[in-house]
Amino acid sequence: MLFINSVRGMSILLTCLLAFACSDTIDTINDADPQNLVVDVMLADDGSGFLRIEAKADHATEYKFWIGQDTEPYQTNTTGVLEYTFSEGGDYRVEVRAYGVSGRYLREEFVVSVVIEEEEVDVEQGYVTPLSYDGYDLVWHDEFDGNTVNPDYWVFEIGDGCPDLCGWGNNEWQYYRNGNAWVSDGVLTIEARRENFGGSSFTSARMKTEGRKSFQYGRVDIRALLPKGQGIWPALWMLGNNITTVGWPRCGEIDIMEMIGGSGRENQVHGTLHWHNNGHVFTGGSYTLSEGTFADEYHVFTIIWDEEYIRWFVNDIQYYELLITPAHMTEFHQEFFFIFNVAVGGNWPGYPDQTTTFPQQMRVDYIRVFQKTES
Repeated sequence: MLFINSVRGMSILLTCLLAFACSDTIDTINDADPQNLVVDVMLADDGSGFLRIEAKADHATEYKFWIGQDTEPYQTNTTGVLEYTFSEGGDYRVEVRAYGVSGRYLREEFVVSVVIEEEEVDVEQGYVTPLSYDGYDLVWHDEFDGNTVNPDYWVFEIGDGCPDLCGWGNNEWQYYRNGNAWVSDGVLTIEARRENFGGSSFTSARMKTEGRKSFQYGRVDIRALLPKGQGIWPALWMLGNNITTVGWPRCGEIDIMEMIGGSGRENQVHGTLHWHNNGHVFTGGSYTLSEGTFADEYHVFTIIWDEEYIRWFVNDIQYYELLITPAHMTEFHQEFFFIFNVAVGGNWPGYPDQTTTFPQQMRVDYIRVFQKTES
């Protein structure tokens, strides 16, 4: 039997598996076998992720503890006490075994749902770009003021992509809803949630300026704070206006920023072009922070696009450029519209696991489009 301390913001789901190791049938129990296993579990209520387990069984000589999906025990001791601090929130399998002299054991297995409380990232934290540049005019911008997404600029895509593009072409798991995006305090928030809706187990939002705002050439600045977590896939990107007539990738695609969430990947973003040249082709580059992740503070993701090149920047540092004058790249000499979304899962990032916490948010402070001043 488990005795569980109830704590704020965290929960424990139990699956009691009380069994001896040597046989599916319990033989006569003797003093060489452990008996009466009791496990006391405590999760700290301060959002630190601290876990303490106290296990006790009669005639036990050794205790082993497993955390997560590891096949080897995290710790073996004779005290029955384990202290562990989770670095990330999520659902974690925990197994406790009490061994006797006979080598037989009793075990209990359960799942702990850990929420790590993090400090709110203020919109003032991070890099900022100006409202004007020499030689350029500001032709359109959305500072996300007010309290609603501006319908003159943005429309929402709804659903899971079916029947024409189930999984949105990437085997993604989310159902897009307009209720997962809102404007408050000068910031647009797109939120991915773990919730059942429309036959999907996750929801998020995908919004675009198609039919509202589109541009050919210029400088685009987007200041954003990115989400994190295995299987989380935020993107700030563009598609050619002729997609409804020629389809993808013949319309062309400009990925201003993509980040694939997961341990060791959240300090890197990608800029990519997709087009058609005897089939789908693509190329691009990546930018890696020297320290921290893109969830720590706001960054500005920029492209400068003209008749010859598209160049990618993070915080005004150029990290990639591509010549677009070859005859097979005519896609990139037309007007494009913007898309903002946070996908959950997909062929590239993989899928959420027990370390992925929800909700996850991408926050956008502004989008600004500049074009060269006419002489």
